[in-house]
Amino acid sequence: MREFHEVFELAHPGRPTPLIAELAEARQRILDEEVREVAAAALGGDLVEIAHELADVVYATYGTAISYGIDLDAVIAEIHKANMTKLGADGRPIERDGKVQKSELYRPPNVAGVIDRQSKTTPDA
Repeated sequence: MREFHEVFELAHPGRPTPLIAELAEARQRILDEEVREVAAAALGGDLVEIAHELADVVYATYGTAISYGIDLDAVIAEIHKANMTKLGADGRPIERDGKVQKSELYRPPNVAGVIDRQSKTTPDA
């Protein structure tokens, strides 16, 4: 997906970088549009269309992360590690209203640490 940003000359800094307001707003509009398309596809129930629109959301999300210079895979790995600590002491999930809940063992993700490490790395040439 970085290739798309390079080829189309879109923002793709080599380390985490705030966006100017205009670009941040544009990226948010793209994300909002893609999420609305998932909702519409879900109402239609066509699995092919749902899959397509979900992929578009992921593509737009990764594109937004690339615009900010964020390695989203590293952030997702940190979130996943934290989410896995939601299991209860008995090793079983705690679920309420279709959502997994945090247990007393939950440890929040250290996203700030991930971004800090990315900020200190040398950008790709």
